Amino acid sequence: MWLGLAGVAIFSLTLPFTRMAVAELNPVFVAFGRAVIAALCSILLLWRMKAVRPTTAQWKSLAITALGVVVGFPVFSSVAMRYVPAAHGAIVLGILPLATAMFAALRFGERPSTGFWVAAIVGSAIVVIFALSQDGGGLQLADLALLAAVGAAAMGYAEGGRLSQTMGGQQVIAWALLLSLPLLLPITIWLGWRYGVSASPKAWLGFAYVSLFSMFIGFFFWYKGLALGGIARVGQVQLLQPFLTLLGAALLLGEALDGRNMLFALAVLIVVGFGRKMAVRRQPA
Repeated sequence: MWLGLAGVAIFSLTLPFTRMAVAELNPVFVAFGRAVIAALCSILLLWRMKAVRPTTAQWKSLAITALGVVVGFPVFSSVAMRYVPAAHGAIVLGILPLATAMFAALRFGERPSTGFWVAAIVGSAIVVIFALSQDGGGLQLADLALLAAVGAAAMGYAEGGRLSQTMGGQQVIAWALLLSLPLLLPITIWLGWRYGVSASPKAWLGFAYVSLFSMFIGFFFWYKGLALGGIARVGQVQLLQPFLTLLGAALLLGEALDGRNMLFALAVLIVVGFGRKMAVRRQPA
């Protein structure tokens, strides 16, 4: 749970820093470029680890992981952040833990108990109610992109978390990034040439964070936590992510933050603690 929380803390700043980047850079360039930078770091990591080449079955899982977290989530979230505040992203991302648990149940046969599902649904409802109460509340067209981002992330989290049981979290994200590099590198170069890369240091700071932390280092903690504690159970720590995102948006972007946050955060903490005690049957990897 602590490893999962560390990953969530890193991921929670993704939307604010993405908004900083896409304010001046093309959103698709940001989405693909961050993966290219992380993939270059992955080459060095895999070399230092003397990693063994994945098997055919593992390559298939890595492709699904890459489609979800390397391509899908970055693209859809970057597009959404071009049009809505980072605080607004919490409206849809609040259901990500529930979506991750559903993928774990459907794809890998994890069988959470009724009590777990009740806690997951209640926690998601609290997060969505909280997000809708913010200034960014009210559904918009950009929410379609956020919904797609949720589906992509949930798929990538579940697939990568399961694969981490046999490969390790560092290798999972590193190989997934490397697998995507031949496709994303030429597209990123073309996007940079087509739309330009002239931006302020603030925009490049946002790009650097989502490249090194959101797309790379955060997954070390996140996938390790999912592998150890179970995808459905540890995934519920994500319920805290919208609150951390709002805090980051307030500090980095000056978006509104009021005293109600603490009450909602406390309610979510109680629900996460309750869900943590509920049984989840896991099948061996």
